[in-house]
Amino acid sequence: MNTTNPTLSPFQSARILLKQFQEKFAAFRECMPLAIGIDKQLIAQLPELDRKTMRTALGIHTNSLRYLKVMAKATVRFDLDGNAAGEVTEIHRTHASQILLERAKKDAELRKAQRKAEEAQRELDQAARQRAEKLSQLTAKFSRGS
Repeated sequence: MNTTNPTLSPFQSARILLKQFQEKFAAFRECMPLAIGIDKQLIAQLPELDRKTMRTALGIHTNSLRYLKVMAKATVRFDLDGNAAGEVTEIHRTHASQILLERAKKDAELRKAQRKAEEAQRELDQAARQRAEKLSQLTAKFSRGS
């Protein structure tokens, strides 16, 4: 399961590794809250893993919208096989909820900025059309007098 490939970026390698985790392990496939120390379980089962790529893959997984939504409501953590392996604390649920709220707020701000930019562009386009129309009228007016 070594995903070290010089032609892939570390992020691409981590995504490929995450896909392999999802194929091999129920906890990843079903997006279950992962047990604390899941990295040690992964290394025990897959000693050839590149640790940096594994950490990046775990980061992608645990910061995904789907995982955070599950974590915000979860009470139990799971090992690689999908067996219960500890509890999700209120602190971890709150943290996941806060990240989700921050992302929603940031997304709303981005959408608002996008709408403003689109409106400004429409106004510029309208002004340009009006200038072109006026110029056309002036050209027609003065070319008749010649």
